[in-house]
Amino acid sequence: MEQEPVADKSEVNKDSLEKNLAQLKCHFTWNLPKEDGVLGELEDRVCHQIEWVNAERKATMYNFLAYIKHLRGHHEAALESLRRAEELIQREHPEQADTRSLVTWGNFAWVSYLLGRHVDAQMYVDKVRRVCEKFSNPYSVECPELDCEEGWTWLKCGAQHSQRAKVCFEKALEEQPNNPEFSSGLAIATYCLDNKPQKPCSVDALKQALELNPDNQYVKVLLALKLQKMNEEADGERLVLEALTLEDTPCQADVLRSAATFYQKKGDLDKAIELFLKAAKSIPNDGYLCHQIACCYRAKVKQIQNTGESKASRNGEKIGELKKCAIDYVIKAVEKGVDPLYAYSDELLETEDYHQLACSKELPSTRRQQPPQHYHNFQGNHAKSEDTATQCDFEGLLTSAKSSEEGKTKYSPQNLAGNPPPQNAPNSWYLQGLIHKLNGELLQAAECYEKELGYLLRSSPTGISSFFLPLAEPEEGCEATGTTPLPELPKA
Repeated sequence: MEQEPVADKSEVNKDSLEKNLAQLKCHFTWNLPKEDGVLGELEDRVCHQIEWVNAERKATMYNFLAYIKHLRGHHEAALESLRRAEELIQREHPEQADTRSLVTWGNFAWVSYLLGRHVDAQMYVDKVRRVCEKFSNPYSVECPELDCEEGWTWLKCGAQHSQRAKVCFEKALEEQPNNPEFSSGLAIATYCLDNKPQKPCSVDALKQALELNPDNQYVKVLLALKLQKMNEEADGERLVLEALTLEDTPCQADVLRSAATFYQKKGDLDKAIELFLKAAKSIPNDGYLCHQIACCYRAKVKQIQNTGESKASRNGEKIGELKKCAIDYVIKAVEKGVDPLYAYSDELLETEDYHQLACSKELPSTRRQQPPQHYHNFQGNHAKSEDTATQCDFEGLLTSAKSSEEGKTKYSPQNLAGNPPPQNAPNSWYLQGLIHKLNGELLQAAECYEKELGYLLRSSPTGISSFFLPLAEPEEGCEATGTTPLPELPKA
């Protein structure tokens, strides 16, 4: 491996370097989201993607992984990921290696600069300049492959960034209209933006992508989900089965998760649970998958109850088992970072004040979210009962907490999720409160809820958290929030 040059700041004009860095096309200049609370899960997803994507896209994933690792403070690991990206590009695209390496070199330059290695940073800036010097901007070049890489990066950042991704893929397709990778990216971005079943735009984009690449499993299941919304479920299921049984192509987690969603909507909950569990094995830290598994178990309970036979002894035992499974996976989802207000949205009614608190702009973005539909229904039904506190009962939790024989089963963190929740875990006090409430220990539950409220409010300029937490506790809880300050970046 080539030895990294030793940085010597005296040899580099820092002002000039910063100006040139801002012109590079790379992850540090795309204004990507930097929410620290989701970086761990995002890193897991990108690492999983690296294992499954074809060789041509591995470099794209390594570039993004390097950016995430740097944000998490793992700077040397970030540089190693960039070296892997550079090696892959040289091997897979020898004729376009220089052009395709521009993003990687840009990332190298930024990481080196932020580590204070200015000579290294200048070296990579010069590499970019030598490739781009024939264009009007010596540090940037218009290239469909680079637009594509930016598009995939935005898609990996979450569905809320699909419009940005769509623009990138559309731009790439203007240069190469029959490129399968560009077409697949556009189809996925369009699908994420198209939530109305009567809209044909994503269907057309997905079908075109499949024509160019018939073996794309993920596009197959997305098209299946779209057809299901359009009441063409039989055609959709045919596509799902094709994706799941494609020869010599094992299913990646995204395919399994989307296929599971198809069966979940169809009402085939056993198949949905089977596929969600397979996906969860690939991405064990994904709280969303745990939440979906819990939802499936809850739906199975409702299926039995709707038959009118839930009072039968055999079905009663089955319902108890299913509720216990649902509880376990809800707890796992919370332990893996899912907001309790989302994870328990099917289980409880919270007071209006608590929901408004959770959605407050004063909270860190990783703890805020839109209130679930359950809350909107509650708000409408109880608008006239402002003086009455809503009971925060979890349907099924208390029932399953009672054994069929004695009615005295006592829940503990160990038999709910396998391990006691760590005190510095997200929503730890909230989870402790739920366990106390299950055991009928209402005073202890209230104390835990107060502490969780204190953490939620600790950033409030009013100082209201002091009503809930001792003076020393808000600072001690800062580590659990994952609010590590990010390095200052020169402005573009």
